[in-house]
Amino acid sequence: MTTFPLTKTRPARRAQRTKQRVGTAVSSLLLIAFAALTMLPIYIMIAVSLKTGTAGETNPFGLPLDPQWQNYVNAFVNMHYLQSVANTLIITISTAVLTIFTASMAAWAIVRYTRRWTRTAYQIFVAGLTVPVFVVVTPLYQILQQLHLLDTYPGIVLAYTALTMPFAVFFFSGFLRAVPAELEEAAAVDGCNLFRTYWNIVLPLLRPATATLTIFIILQVWNDLILPLILLSSNDKQTVTLAVYATIGTHTFSTAQLLPTLVLGVIPLFVVFLVLQRYVVAGISVGAGK
Repeated sequence: MTTFPLTKTRPARRAQRTKQRVGTAVSSLLLIAFAALTMLPIYIMIAVSLKTGTAGETNPFGLPLDPQWQNYVNAFVNMHYLQSVANTLIITISTAVLTIFTASMAAWAIVRYTRRWTRTAYQIFVAGLTVPVFVVVTPLYQILQQLHLLDTYPGIVLAYTALTMPFAVFFFSGFLRAVPAELEEAAAVDGCNLFRTYWNIVLPLLRPATATLTIFIILQVWNDLILPLILLSSNDKQTVTLAVYATIGTHTFSTAQLLPTLVLGVIPLFVVFLVLQRYVVAGISVGAGK
């Protein structure tokens, strides 16, 4: 039996550990550089928003040594911040709730009841993913006009729900296909009707996917300018994006006016993401695994 001295393996192990440390250090440096590049636009936006217009244009990367907090006060007043945020929250939350309930029920029916019509319905929803919003703006406007829903919260909520439904049904369907149907069958044996099965079994199982989809809907609705600009005409119903758009002039704009409105408009989204981030990561992880 041949034996090899341990001294011969130590240099190899030491070289392997050194190689691992170097790889870890390089990966960390690349991640730090990527994070810095990602945060650079955010830093510029905040730094320039605290400067005068000329200082921000001449030295956008410099620190705001003399912060102009009056820029935020003016932006808060000019964009009617509380009213515009309240309007956006009403539209966004209503759209998210309506989309999640209708899309989850539709996806549950499509996945669990495999019939020819359910496959056709699923294909129609998937085809809706390929339709640009600009194609449906005119039909949406005409339909809401005939229903007397222009410049109303229900009208724009229904419009957003129609636009987010295809992706929501596609997303929930993919998630439900990996969920075993035995739990629902057991609930049926225990005497649960369809609504109780959906409410007590299906909807809780969709919690990670629901959190991820909620973030997607919030981002899409909160940042959208097209539909509010076309479907809302009253000043008391303007959203955050319309308030930001109002600060841009016909030919020029002032960074001291525009960037504070952008920062104020992003703050609610940042808060929502902090609240839901662990659910979003869980949803992405589960979806990737499935």
